[in-house]
Amino acid sequence: MSNTGCRKRRDVRIAIDGPAGAGKSTLARRLARELGIKYIDTGAMYRALTLKALQEGIDPSNEDMVAALAETVSIDLKRPLEDGGEQLVFLDGTDVTSLIRSPAVNRNVSLVAMHPRVREAMVEAQRRLASGSVVMEGRDIGTKVLPEAEVKIFLTADFAERVRRRCRELASRGYVPDVHEVEAEVAMRDRIDSERETDPLRPAEDSFLLDSSGMTADEVAGAVLGLCEERIGCSTGSSARWRA
Repeated sequence: MSNTGCRKRRDVRIAIDGPAGAGKSTLARRLARELGIKYIDTGAMYRALTLKALQEGIDPSNEDMVAALAETVSIDLKRPLEDGGEQLVFLDGTDVTSLIRSPAVNRNVSLVAMHPRVREAMVEAQRRLASGSVVMEGRDIGTKVLPEAEVKIFLTADFAERVRRRCRELASRGYVPDVHEVEAEVAMRDRIDSERETDPLRPAEDSFLLDSSGMTADEVAGAVLGLCEERIGCSTGSSARWRA
């Protein structure tokens, strides 16, 4: 854990939202490590539920069956084995950290996440997990889960860049991505996430928008760490500042 952190003696909440492939997870893990606070990937919860539905042969578009499943399934998020590493996800006691990133889950997670009853259950669970200082990422964190967060980031990138990032992620997990399939998947997720009736993907009114196209992960993290230092007194000694 980093020896630096938030100088103010109070809990701080950092909300990171954005579309698929924007780099939310990379940024959130980096912030949590640098600031020495908890990291929660809310998308992993929807992914775990999606995986369970697929395993049970449940149609992800069937709200009644998916909502009933959400009421009985056990999803646990645990600290990564290494600071800055991927959050560990357990589904009914089984480690599914890698399985929830499969192409099949990628294709169906937005269908599961669009159901109002599923979102209601997930938001309640996410708020419980957000006690204390936290970096939380997802698609409705700043608008729904943590509207009172001290820092809200809406991270995005152009479509082609997000597709490239998704392909790199899949390749790193041992899959052989088809670019056209990934393009279709990202486009579908954008449409479903932004058009769903309940808690659609959109920036909070007081969020800071950052287009990460052409930026490295270090540049994105430096910009956001600078913002955190200015807004809430969180510091890692970085001289980076937010870029408008």
